[in-house]
Amino acid sequence: MTAVTTRKPQTAAPAPAKCPVCKGSGEVSVTVRVGRKRRTVGAQTGMCLTCLGSGEATD
Repeated sequence: MTAVTTRKPQTAAPAPAKCPVCKGSGEVSVTVRVGRKRRTVGAQTGMCLTCLGSGEATD
C-alpha cells in the first residue's frame, strides 16, 4: 500500500500596488497651452515619471 501525500494549495502572488499618480495605466495627461495668453487647447498624454510607465508603485 502506498501512502498518499497531500500538497498545500498554491497561492497566487499578490498583485503589485498601482502607482498613485497614473492609477496603474502608466500614462498621465498634461494640459497643452498655446499663445501669448496661454489659453488651454487640449491635453497630451505622456509616460508617467513616477513609475516610468510600468504602472506599479515604487517604494
